Amino acid sequence: MTSGRTAAPARRGRPGYDLESLLQVAVKLFNERGYDGTSMEDLSRKLGITKSAIYHHVPSKEELLRLALDRALDGLFEVAREVEPTPGPAIDRLERLVRGSVAVLIDRLPFVTLLLRVRGNTKVERRALARRREFDRLVSDLVVLAEAEGDVRPDVDPALTSRLLFGMVNSLIEWYRPRRGSDTTEIADAVCKIAFDGLRQVRT
Repeated sequence: MTSGRTAAPARRGRPGYDLESLLQVAVKLFNERGYDGTSMEDLSRKLGITKSAIYHHVPSKEELLRLALDRALDGLFEVAREVEPTPGPAIDRLERLVRGSVAVLIDRLPFVTLLLRVRGNTKVERRALARRREFDRLVSDLVVLAEAEGDVRPDVDPALTSRLLFGMVNSLIEWYRPRRGSDTTEIADAVCKIAFDGLRQVRT
């Protein structure tokens, strides 16, 4: 059943420069020069279009930053929502969360790289950092639950465990480079093998 409203027509910009391509270039520049060090003039030169053409799609540079950070965060929270209701031990859900996060990082590498470099200098960055802390709490809660179930060694603080675990995941932004034939599953397997063989409580 429809509401009777007519959908607003999509805004059209210069051919070849839709919002997605604009966002991709903006994120690349933000990562290379820093958000504060990138101007709309830099972006217009890189794209070869006028600033007014950019403003046809977004009202500000800050809006580009928001869209970019949400691209990374939305992917991580989507994985968390998929993992949360699944049955079984908490440590298995934790491993699925790690695997899914590796996949998000690889699929959205420039966006996650930008997320991990923000320092809270703007309202948009502070909002992103708050969402990231929320995600970190989800990880810590799973670690606590897995420890309570006897599957995670209890001699390391759960908050520290979660930071170290995702510190390893996040380190991929420093060395991973997409290449033809690269296997996301292979990388996720390696991360989980190194992490969870050390995390699991040895049962006697």
